[in-house]
Amino acid sequence: MSWENTCTLHDHILKTVNNFGFKSMTPVQIATIPVFMKNKDVCVEAVTGSGKTLAFVIPVLEILLKREPLKKHEVGGLIISPTRELASQIFEVFKSFSNKNHCAFSCTLLIGGRGDIEKDVEDYKALGANIIVGTPGRISFALEKCPLLQSGMRMLEVLILDEADRLLDLGFHQTLTSIIRYLPKQRRTGLFSATQTDEVEQLIKAGMRNPVKIVVKEKAPTTESIEQTGFSDVKTPASLSNYYIVCQPTEKFNRLMDIITGKINEKMLVFFSTCASVDYFGRVIKELCGSKLTTLLLHGKMKKKRLDIFNNFRKMERGVLICTDVMARGIDIPDVDWVLQYDPPSNASAFVHRCGRTARVGRKGNALVFLLPTETPYVDFIEINQKAPMLEFVLKSEKNHIEWLAKMRNLSIKDRAIMERGTRAFVSFVQSYAKHECSFIFRLKDLNLGEMATGFALLKLPKMPELKNKKVTGFIEADVNVNLIRYRDKQREKQRQRNLKRSTNELDSKPKYTSKKAKAWTETKQRKETKKLRKEKRRLKKEKTMTFNDDELEELRKDAQLIKKIKQKKMNEAEYDKVLEEEEKQMTMAETP
Repeated sequence: MSWENTCTLHDHILKTVNNFGFKSMTPVQIATIPVFMKNKDVCVEAVTGSGKTLAFVIPVLEILLKREPLKKHEVGGLIISPTRELASQIFEVFKSFSNKNHCAFSCTLLIGGRGDIEKDVEDYKALGANIIVGTPGRISFALEKCPLLQSGMRMLEVLILDEADRLLDLGFHQTLTSIIRYLPKQRRTGLFSATQTDEVEQLIKAGMRNPVKIVVKEKAPTTESIEQTGFSDVKTPASLSNYYIVCQPTEKFNRLMDIITGKINEKMLVFFSTCASVDYFGRVIKELCGSKLTTLLLHGKMKKKRLDIFNNFRKMERGVLICTDVMARGIDIPDVDWVLQYDPPSNASAFVHRCGRTARVGRKGNALVFLLPTETPYVDFIEINQKAPMLEFVLKSEKNHIEWLAKMRNLSIKDRAIMERGTRAFVSFVQSYAKHECSFIFRLKDLNLGEMATGFALLKLPKMPELKNKKVTGFIEADVNVNLIRYRDKQREKQRQRNLKRSTNELDSKPKYTSKKAKAWTETKQRKETKKLRKEKRRLKKEKTMTFNDDELEELRKDAQLIKKIKQKKMNEAEYDKVLEEEEKQMTMAETP
């Protein structure tokens, strides 16, 4: 269905949409745009890659075009996204619609990694903004620091929460609440996501007025898949080919490298469970592939470089991006051919979102998840729980098979930095595996940690609680002294040598500690006798202080009697002082010869 026949849109918006190449509307756009433009709150659930971004961008612009022109600092639209990359992408879509003559709305981006919050506040004060796109934390800070922005929010017409379930999963519930308290109650609200959770349902009830719930599902591509899975609608795009491969821990990396090097002219995303794994495997893949393949790394702990890496990968025609789930939600990267999930995601819904980075808006794509033999029930779980049909992937055997794992171990021997990254990656992987939400499938006790350590190409096993007092099989330590492995970076190696020398000097300067058990028997006996004598002296001194002679006892008795008379009011204080003076005179006379 064409844009012109579905709803009345501004000519400039229609022209811009056609320039994008979207000649017809997607199902989610057909269902959402007309309803959202008729003063209705909407809660939209649709498969990833179905065109949800335009489903809220166009209504926001249309609603603002139909009202009175906004002043410089008046905010008409607020779009909140869980990640910087997704917020940046939405911001670019809004910018593409801006036109000084027809759509003169100023738009600003509030995300981390782009300088201090004070700079964002100053930019808003100087330039203003009618539409704000950003992440929850940055928007909340800006509102707290800028009273001008607080007053500008009073004119808000539309609030959009993109990937609403992810916003709540990441613990932004309190932050969202703090933002919403600055917003007018008379507004239109839109919640957009590929999956709905109980928390999203609670948010709908709490913050929306008579919402219209829109659910757009994909039909199973063939009758065969309907018979195979038992359901006619799926949560993954119909144009997606979804695969799994089962391999031993010691063969997992070899299989990954075989696939990557076999598809060197394609564009791929490779997902790992932890930032440390991205740092380790990403750098190893970069070393092994060299200039033949452009390899980029991206994870949540990167601050300033994330947006640059993301934008570079979007522009690339081929290459591989090694990343964590920070890239799993809502990100639109053109022409991704393969999504490889080296580590299965920590929750079931993340599986669908990862796969959704390919096969977007009708294009074909492929997704592959790597599983260990003990993890094969995950296939049935995903097919039933997430309605995502999967097929087994068969890798063609090559005559000249390359032992990539041995090459990775050699890299660790040549560079201490790679060895240390491998250890950190292994430890973080084990910790992540122990916290997996699908704990009935991903059980740490079923994991052969020795074989996993071999799969990480470790030179020796690290000291960690999971390995304490356990018999480890399937791992052979490298025949090399790891203390002698040097950093490839000369400056870093010099610093390490200085630290080692300093530690050695400190140990030499400290007095050597001798165990008590190592002392001679005669010395121990003499110490015991000395201790016994000291104890006896303290006892005698105490007895001496507590012993009184007859005269002293008589004096104490007389003093007690006098004090008793004062309490009974048989004697006043003047009489008491007089008695004491007479006693002192008598004592003085008795002592005088």
